[in-house]
Amino acid sequence: MLHSARFLVTSSAMDNLPVTGLPEIAFVGRSNAGKSTAINTLCQQRQLAFASKTPGRTQHINFFAVGPKDQPSGLLVDLPGYGYAAVAKTDKKRWQMFLAQYLAERGPLVGLILLADSRLGLTETDLSLLAFMAPASVPLHVLLTKADKLNRQEGQRAAQAARDQLAQQAQAVGMTAPISLQLFSATRLSGIESASQLIESWLEDAARPAVGLASGPESEPTSDLTDAPE
Repeated sequence: MLHSARFLVTSSAMDNLPVTGLPEIAFVGRSNAGKSTAINTLCQQRQLAFASKTPGRTQHINFFAVGPKDQPSGLLVDLPGYGYAAVAKTDKKRWQMFLAQYLAERGPLVGLILLADSRLGLTETDLSLLAFMAPASVPLHVLLTKADKLNRQEGQRAAQAARDQLAQQAQAVGMTAPISLQLFSATRLSGIESASQLIESWLEDAARPAVGLASGPESEPTSDLTDAPE
């Protein structure tokens, strides 16, 4: 499904986001976390997502449709990167507020892919996204990128440290939606299959009619912090 991705539209504010009725999966992360590269690799297209030569300067939201051209299955949403020092503080604040609003209020959003450099780990800004997501109960999957720069033991330590941070933050903000995590390398094409399968499963699940969903007070969702298969 992801290999069929094609550009749909670019938006710059909440009030002009497209209204398609299709489920959306958003990609978010620091400006130097390899987000554009990961999207291009997952979709097997070299220049689908634009990687700016100046990190932090690309401040638009790009939407890509996936699935049949006459009846798309969903949208991939490339959110602007954050946290790069060269961007003015006013711009950072504006886009942080936008991200918070998008994650909390965007109805079609069915999953979030957070990308973080495996060598640097999760930052305060990365973890703050969980608070924005908590009310929407949207699942989160973390790709620890550039894992080819770490040996096996270093990768395991990085994954465990991130897992511990996510569990602690999810508990602190009351996030009960599923959280999963995996190491990822666009250079070595490792983790591609498991990440693609998860993304496609989110879109497929969103397309199914809601049957037998508990809605009463007895329904108690729980956070599920797991590793995706390598």
